[in-house]
Amino acid sequence: MNGLLFIIIHAEPPYTYIKYICLQFQRDFSPEFDFFCVLLQPVMTEEEKYKIQEKAVELLRTVFDPEIPVDIYSLGLIYRIEVSDEGILQVDMTLTAPSCPAAEFLVEDARLKLETIRGVKSVEINIVFEPEWTQDMMSEEAKLELGFL
Repeated sequence: MNGLLFIIIHAEPPYTYIKYICLQFQRDFSPEFDFFCVLLQPVMTEEEKYKIQEKAVELLRTVFDPEIPVDIYSLGLIYRIEVSDEGILQVDMTLTAPSCPAAEFLVEDARLKLETIRGVKSVEINIVFEPEWTQDMMSEEAKLELGFL
């Protein structure tokens, strides 16, 4: 061994080209060096996370229960939206009732829409039942639309 070669790369997805460069270095220089290629992924800023959360709210306002003419965000079904430094979007949501027949549809529709947000690597949607959903959690607009005001 003649030396030690470290390559540190700071990059954003997609990483295909970066991996190709690392493989080329390994092939070309491995007889001369012990080779390490380290890929550093950028950490999201708080501003980037906030923009993703805003976009998530915007998209969740387009997800409707087929039986209710109000979106799931205005219904108060979304309890938490968080973005990790790694770009994982986590959403806690509930249902109007544990036996909601549209549960699978709502979760999948939300997931498909949220996965389109730039900067999001994956989406995790958790169905939670605490606190229990009540009509008080609806926005004023939702209550008006459904005739509760």
